[in-house]
Amino acid sequence: MGRTGEERGLLITHANLVTLDESGRIIPDGALLIQESLIVEVGSTQRLSGRHPEERVVDAQGQLVMPGLINAHTHLYSTLARGMALKDEPPANFVQILERLWWRLDKALVAEDILYSALVALIDCIRHGTTTIVDHHASPGSISGSLDLIAQAIDQAGLRGCLCYEVSDRGGCQEAQAGIQENSRFIRRCQYEKKAMRAASFGLHASFTLSDETLRECVELAKDLDVGFHLHVAEDAADVSDARAKYGKSAVQRLADCGVLGPETLAIHCVHVDGDDMDILRETDTNVIHNPQSNCNNGVGVAPVVEMLNRGIRVGLGSDGFTANMFDEIRTANILHKLSHGDPRVGYAELLRMAFQNNRDIAGLFFRDSLGVIRPGAAADLIFLDYHPPTPLRPDNFLGHLLFGISGARVQTTIVAGNELMRNGQLVNLDEEQIAARARELASKLWERF
Repeated sequence: MGRTGEERGLLITHANLVTLDESGRIIPDGALLIQESLIVEVGSTQRLSGRHPEERVVDAQGQLVMPGLINAHTHLYSTLARGMALKDEPPANFVQILERLWWRLDKALVAEDILYSALVALIDCIRHGTTTIVDHHASPGSISGSLDLIAQAIDQAGLRGCLCYEVSDRGGCQEAQAGIQENSRFIRRCQYEKKAMRAASFGLHASFTLSDETLRECVELAKDLDVGFHLHVAEDAADVSDARAKYGKSAVQRLADCGVLGPETLAIHCVHVDGDDMDILRETDTNVIHNPQSNCNNGVGVAPVVEMLNRGIRVGLGSDGFTANMFDEIRTANILHKLSHGDPRVGYAELLRMAFQNNRDIAGLFFRDSLGVIRPGAAADLIFLDYHPPTPLRPDNFLGHLLFGISGARVQTTIVAGNELMRNGQLVNLDEEQIAARARELASKLWERF
């Protein structure tokens, strides 16, 4: 007896498969079989079509099919700032950027702003092939339940997300306590529900906005909850100078001494780190997340990514809310480090390691499914790109195609956990027009409060 339609798997055929597995295998006219949320078989179209005649078929029509991309650090709450005018003179340094833009914006957010800001950003993720995000949230005027709103948006969009709330002392003790409680509550919720698509970590802002007392409380609670931290580290020289002036040590050393660093912690940016700091990051097995476009835009400097990687530090790639398009981050990282080193040879091997292998390993800290790879047993998180190589495409030249062809191609179909979120350029579950219209209404009110 044949299986019912609900029981059938999904067979993707006639794809130019980029597996990103250990061998970097590329399968022309490839196919893969999805059952429930996982990939169960990979091979040629001829072989799999013959073996699985009853499955529902999606013909990729020669499109390039690869794993969905992972964004290891972003800020969904920043979306409604797009096009917003500031009320002061343009910021001249990073601290002024925080004071005149982000710390005003996040304080003005209300519940519905949080929800729709996330939905707009998640639509951008789907359209640009980003299927897993690690988000860092702040909304001092609306803390309690804020992570539930983002989780609601992520569930509605169908993506994978790891969430946290940014604890900071800049708004006083009561605000810091509310942030601590929001992290604790949401972490416990995720641990209780054990959903494959959702995870949590413990959010902190940065060394220069956190007292020793607050850090001690957060570290003790995180130990009880068995989670690591997600925080900005040495993004600007101001973070380092503050730590040295107040504590007589670098920001990295201070965080290590407080027990913040470790194998489950994400240290975002690490632009202003020296050799001693890098030794600490390596010895604590802390994960560093590079955000090249944001660093360029804020004028904070260039993170010593190549040296960190050479020292054995795991460095992943994020967008810091600057974009939902991780292909843009990959291209920018490639150019940025060539320029900063004055050496056109820099960046190729390092880039592949950051964007794919390391981001996959970092996602593995939070999600039980194997992400960022096409192989049996891995999550069925896939993107189809309208890219038909005009020159031979092989494992040894994939990066060249990625930088100068694939990254500029349009994502046509996005699949997460076996579910089609976008098909041939059309969103399946989200009403983009309605979401954008409501977001515009909310943004206008937010800008008035800003």
